[in-house]
Parts: sequence; C-alpha cells; structure tokens
Amino acid sequence: MTYIVNGETLESSAKTLSELLLALEYEGDWLATAVNGELVHRTERARHRLNDRDRIEILSPMKGG
Repeated sequence: MTYIVNGETLESSAKTLSELLLALEYEGDWLATAVNGELVHRTERARHRLNDRDRIEILSPMKGG
C-alpha cells in the first residue's frame, strides 16, 4: 500500500500503525502518532488498521532548547 508519512510517499506492506513504525525503525513510547489528522494513542497502534493513501504523522521530541 501507499502511505504519506511526514509528507513523503512511502510504499509498505504494513497493515497496522505498529507494523509501520517497526518497518521504519521507530521505537519507544515517547512517539506521537496521528493518522489522517487524528491522534492515535500508543496503546491503540497495534489495533489501528491502515488504509491505502493514509496520511501518517510521526513526531518525536527534540533534545536541546
């Protein structure tokens, strides 16, 4: 399927948000994720099914200040 991840087009066989994060090598509970503008809590990522052309935002905290 094709996803838009942080503004970039990506082809992936991932079917859930959790699978996609693993494929992209994102780890940790500190990530913030949204699909099509709706926040997805970390406890829901494994159950959140993705659809073709979903827009996914993955945010991580920055160090420094």
